[in-house]
Amino acid sequence: MNTILILGGYGYTGRFLAKHLLAQTDANLVIAGRDQEKAKAFADELHSARVSPRRVDGSDYASLKHALHDVTLCLVAAPIAHHAETVVRACIDSRADYLDVQFSSKKLGALHAARHEIEQNGLCFVTEAGYHPGLPAALIRYAAIKLDKLESAVTAGFISMKNIPYTEAVDELMEAFLDYQAQVYKNGAWTKPSAWDMRVFDFGEGIGKRTCYSMFFEELRALPSLYPHLKETGFYISGSNWLADLIVTPLVFLGLKIAPKRGLRPLGRLMWWAMGKSKPPYFVALKAEAKGLRNGKQAQVEVRVAHPDGYELTAIPVVAYLLQYLDGAARRSGLHIMGHIVEPVRFFNDMQRMGAEIIESLDHPST
Repeated sequence: MNTILILGGYGYTGRFLAKHLLAQTDANLVIAGRDQEKAKAFADELHSARVSPRRVDGSDYASLKHALHDVTLCLVAAPIAHHAETVVRACIDSRADYLDVQFSSKKLGALHAARHEIEQNGLCFVTEAGYHPGLPAALIRYAAIKLDKLESAVTAGFISMKNIPYTEAVDELMEAFLDYQAQVYKNGAWTKPSAWDMRVFDFGEGIGKRTCYSMFFEELRALPSLYPHLKETGFYISGSNWLADLIVTPLVFLGLKIAPKRGLRPLGRLMWWAMGKSKPPYFVALKAEAKGLRNGKQAQVEVRVAHPDGYELTAIPVVAYLLQYLDGAARRSGLHIMGHIVEPVRFFNDMQRMGAEIIESLDHPST
C-alpha cells in the first residue's frame, strides 16, 4: 500500500490535496505539519482509517527523516524555499519520492544540485506541479496532440479572488518576484529575461478580453526542443484590477529592490490586499492558444481550464498526475517537471472528472 505524506497537509492547498487523494486513490495519507493539534483536527475531519496525523518540522532534517521512514512519496504543500535542501536530502536518505507545488528558484537550485543522486537511487522527484507553474506545459502538450505540426503555443492565466487570507506561502511567492523573469520565445529565440511582453487574451465567457504580461516558468524552457517547428511560446498573467496593476504592483517591485528582506511581508500584504479588490467573477482560469498544421491546413487549438477556487485548482492537477504516478504510468527515475512527465489526455480527463471546467475548440481559420 502506498503512503503519501502531505507536508503542510492542513493548509489551504494541503486540504484539497488530501480530500481529492482520499476520493480518487486507495493510498494511505499522512497529514503533516509543525502543529500536531491542527494536523490531528483535520485528519479527524476526514473520517477515514487511511488518514493519520504526524508532527513534522520541514526545516529539521531529523524530524523529516523520522517522519518519512514508511512513506512512498513526500507531497510538499508547505513553503519550503528556505530549507529546500533539507527536504530534498531527507527524501533521498529515506528513499521517498517527492513532489512539490512551489514556485521558487531556490527550490529548483536544490533539486538540480541533487538530480544525479536522485536518479542513481531510482527515485522519482517531480517539481513545478499545480496550477501555474504546472498547467502551462501540460496544456501546450495537450494542444500539440491536436495538430500535426505545432508552430505557436502561448498560455495565459487569470486570477480573481476575494477575502483569501495572507499566509507564509504568499511570502514565498513574493520572494519569487525578486528573481522575476519575463522572457518569452519569439521568432525562434528567447528574449532577454528582463524583456517584458504584453498581449491581449480572450478568456471567454465570464471574463472576456484581458491585457496580460509575460512571466517565465522553467517548464517552458524545453518546449522548443520538444517541438522543432515551434517559433513562439510563453506564459502571460492577466492584470487583477486598476489599483493593483497601475499603482500597487509598480510600488511593490520598486520596494522589493530597495528593501528585499524588510519589505517582503508588508509589501506582500499590500499586494494581496490590492488583488482582493478585484470585482466578480471570482475564479481562476488558464488558457492555451496553439497554432500549426492539421491535415496540411492551418489550424488553431484553444483550451481553457477554470475553477472557482485557486487552491483547489492547484490541487486537482497534482492529484490527476498522481493517479498516473501510482499506477506506474508516469513514475520514472530522475528529476521531472509535472507538465512534461504527465500524459496529457488522461490528465485533463481526470481533472475534468474532479471538477475542473475544461473547454476546448479546434478551428481552421480562413486564409
